[in-house]
Amino acid sequence: MQKTSFSRITLKLNNLLFGFLSDTWRSKSIGLVSVLTGYFLFANFLTKFISEGKNELIMVPIIIVFLEFIIRIKPNSKSKFLDLWNVIDKLRIGAFYAVILEAFKLGS
Repeated sequence: MQKTSFSRITLKLNNLLFGFLSDTWRSKSIGLVSVLTGYFLFANFLTKFISEGKNELIMVPIIIVFLEFIIRIKPNSKSKFLDLWNVIDKLRIGAFYAVILEAFKLGS
């Protein structure tokens, strides 16, 4: 197949949407365990945080800034810290899932 702009775009889109299917079992399992661990830790943190009811106006922006900082420090694909960053990013995804689920629980 010829390397056209359209083929490059479709290849990148395919890797973005279905790239996890071509990963190894090791990376899939580490990613799943990281997401579940992030959910577990942050759900427990939120439960304790909500039950105390102190300093919400200070802690929530700090949490948001910290989680956004994780996104901004993504290393290059050739960096040796990319695997560690992937684990931390999956922890962040689990944490956001816990926040959204807790918001739905509180809203109902």
